[in-house]
Amino acid sequence: MSYENLAELKALYNDKKNLIPQETLKSYLKAFSIEYTHNSTAIEGNTLTLIQTKTVIEDGISVGGKMLREIYEVVNHEKAFKYVRKCIEENKELDENIIKDIHAITMENITTGGIYRNVDVYISGAQHTPPSPNEMYRQIKMFYYDLSSNTLDPIELAAWTHAEFVKIHPFTDGNGRTSRLIMNYQLMKNGYLPISIDKKDRLSYYEALEEYAVNNNLMLFADMIATLEEQQLQRCVDMTQDMTPEIQNFEQQQNM
Repeated sequence: MSYENLAELKALYNDKKNLIPQETLKSYLKAFSIEYTHNSTAIEGNTLTLIQTKTVIEDGISVGGKMLREIYEVVNHEKAFKYVRKCIEENKELDENIIKDIHAITMENITTGGIYRNVDVYISGAQHTPPSPNEMYRQIKMFYYDLSSNTLDPIELAAWTHAEFVKIHPFTDGNGRTSRLIMNYQLMKNGYLPISIDKKDRLSYYEALEEYAVNNNLMLFADMIATLEEQQLQRCVDMTQDMTPEIQNFEQQQNM
């Protein structure tokens, strides 16, 4: 799907979303948030299952046999995603302070967050090696400059924000989770829905990021995001398709 067609689907969703019963939309967004937290942490090696993630987040119950770090990872990710949504509601542009806050929330009770690394880091199995600290500082400052002056299509902007940030790898840990959160920040800021990259698609996801890091080719990753965004928008549009005119009229009156 082209970006133009995706923008049209977004417009259709925005036109029809008030027809979706509030309880239906609320339960869907809650289910998405848990699934997103599960996938994003699982990509990084967290072993909690989807149902265990739900139990920790919704019921506040710890899971026996799991490391405390894994519990904090899912709890923190949920908190960070809530913070992202709050910033979007306040119409804040993504900037350095917000990204540092997102990382700090993500790493709470695990390590000190929101502080750039001063050591070299390496990514197992990757052709790309993140820059050494001095060069990293230069690149991250350029990243924020480009972030504030970027004229890319919203889908490409979301892809670039994620891919460039994780390429720079400014923190010693938590770069992946943070980059997926700021990717969704860009999507939501531009009126799109947040997406979740399934842990089963980890290999193609890493390959798309590697293509950008090594060859500066963003297209593979942007296409992946566009496909996931289309699925999200279509799923929400479909929620309105089976509603009778009577129910639609009732929902419209309730939302007036």
